[in-house]
Amino acid sequence: MSRQHLAAFVGLAPLHRDSGTLRGTRTIWGGRAQVRTALDMRTLVAVRSNPVLKALYQRLRAAGKVAKVALIACMRKLLTMLNAMVKHQTPWQPQEVGIAA
Repeated sequence: MSRQHLAAFVGLAPLHRDSGTLRGTRTIWGGRAQVRTALDMRTLVAVRSNPVLKALYQRLRAAGKVAKVALIACMRKLLTMLNAMVKHQTPWQPQEVGIAA
C-alpha cells in the first residue's frame, strides 16, 4: 500500500467535510479504530525514545503545531516505517539522526 492509502485505511488521513463555500479544518476519522488506538500508545513512547520520531515531533512543535497534530504526524511516520519493514521483511534497525552544526 502507498503511505496515503495506508493512512486512510488506519484512519490517520486528514479528511475534509466541506459543503458549498464552507471550508472547515481537516480532521482524521474513519479507518480501523483498534489499529489507531494501538498505534497511539506506541507513538507516545516512540516520540520519547526513538531519535527519528523525537526529532520530527520537536521540529513540528517548534514550528508552532499543536501537540496532537504533531503526534498524528509522528503516527503516520511510524506507520510508514512499519509498512516498509513488512514490505521488505526486515527487522527494526535504529537510525542515528545527524546533528547539523
